[in-house]
Amino acid sequence: MSAASWRSEASAPLQMSSPPADPPRRQRSEGQVRIAASAFGAATRVSDLAEAGALRARVPRGGAGLEAVIVNTAGGVCCGDRFAIAARAEAGAHLTVSTPAAEKVYRSDGPLAEISVRLAAAEGARLEWLPQETILFDRARLRRRYEVDLSPSAHFLAFEALMLGRLAHGDVMGEGHLEDHWRVRRGGALVFADAFRLSGPVAQLLDRPAVAAGNRALASLLVIAPDAERRLEEARARLAGTPCEAGASAWNGILSVRWLAPDIGTLRRAATSFLMAFRNAPLPRVWAT
Repeated sequence: MSAASWRSEASAPLQMSSPPADPPRRQRSEGQVRIAASAFGAATRVSDLAEAGALRARVPRGGAGLEAVIVNTAGGVCCGDRFAIAARAEAGAHLTVSTPAAEKVYRSDGPLAEISVRLAAAEGARLEWLPQETILFDRARLRRRYEVDLSPSAHFLAFEALMLGRLAHGDVMGEGHLEDHWRVRRGGALVFADAFRLSGPVAQLLDRPAVAAGNRALASLLVIAPDAERRLEEARARLAGTPCEAGASAWNGILSVRWLAPDIGTLRRAATSFLMAFRNAPLPRVWAT
């Protein structure tokens, strides 16, 4: 796979009598990474890896299964950037995908940044999608799409956290655009579809009681596995006493948990405690760095 290319042009100097120039064409980042993990006896090893542009995959040694860390060498996401991630756990493999730090989505002067994620787990595989939080700056514009393909016997867990604005720096996401689209298929049949969209005066929308009641951090956990529904009461018990607004529900082999919190610190502490207990395993080591 060849590296993605990009181009930047400088606009010509304006003359007093000239009409307004078109907005300058910005330098954009593009990146692709594809990783597959296969079982070799009791161990899981990389069986396919391809990288292009600003995305890289690193595989630390040790731990249960295989841990892949997706690194964005561009240092964040800007308007018009395009990134694509594909991860697959082959039959019997255990693959965990994470990121080394929070992903920052910067202010846009118009174009949407787009992130496409494709995840797949074959028979008896375990695939966990555990990136650290995404932080959206004021006027950030982001669209993300997730396509997940699972075998009926696969175990899938996905956690996503969002911080809208940088409250620790006094920055509020007053305006912007965010879309998250999830499509999950199990045995070829669509079993989960979810679409989330905030656009325009984001801060005002989040203040509405029916939207976020003033909270600025949110997260969701999705578990699709043969035993997912049976773990509902366990999940609700582990949410008891959480400092966040949180709830869990289960149906048709799916377990869903959602959190709302005033800030990312509160959310991260609550979600980290829940995830470690629910998974009965430590989080990826990069979460502690």
